[in-house]
Amino acid sequence: MPEDHGPADMFALLDDTYARAILRATNTQPMSARQLTETIDASRPTVYRRIEQLQALDLLSESTELDTDGHHRSIYQARLNRVVIELTDDEFTVTVNRRDHPADRFTDVWEGL
Repeated sequence: MPEDHGPADMFALLDDTYARAILRATNTQPMSARQLTETIDASRPTVYRRIEQLQALDLLSESTELDTDGHHRSIYQARLNRVVIELTDDEFTVTVNRRDHPADRFTDVWEGL
């Protein structure tokens, strides 16, 4: 989890109905904000706010998709595989197991050359 966010941030976000719906919807296929708005039946501002929050915790990746008419749009995909919450010495620790985005794997290979 990014250092500027703590367990409470993760708990609050995963407690949010729309954030969970976005993670479920983007778990199997990337989706645009417009598709998410229709799929989870939420307003566009709500979807964009949750996208920003999920990205801040590195739970949602963003990539660019080109349309057949030459326009481009952002698409989002869940990176979350598993969240482990532990209580140790009177504090909570959160460990997040994330899926690698294909672009990240390419960067790792490129930098390793």
